[in-house]
Amino acid sequence: MLGLAYIISFTLISAMLAAFAQYLFKRSIKEFHLDRKGIISVFENREVLLAIIIYIIALAVYLQALRYGELSFVYPIFASVFVFVMIISKYKLKEPVGIARIAGTLLIILGIALTALTF
Repeated sequence: MLGLAYIISFTLISAMLAAFAQYLFKRSIKEFHLDRKGIISVFENREVLLAIIIYIIALAVYLQALRYGELSFVYPIFASVFVFVMIISKYKLKEPVGIARIAGTLLIILGIALTALTF
């Protein structure tokens, strides 16, 4: 079995990739309509296609972490995706981040740290 640092690194890389894919989705979808023409136009969007590719890479990296780590350990660490999304939202999308979101994110970080200590 590979070391703890390997499992955590792969899980965090997967979470960062998934967060970046979310950013690309948000940035590239200006107006989306759930009809035939809207769905086709989404798949003609290069940023959406790039985001899908990044999601697939994130999944492959995540599966590698799961291969060597326990699900009950890896999945909570993957929750760091919420931290990365909040950071990207604030600095790249200029979305407001209030005290409640910061507190929630700190609780997620605390949960990740507690999970890592139990391995």
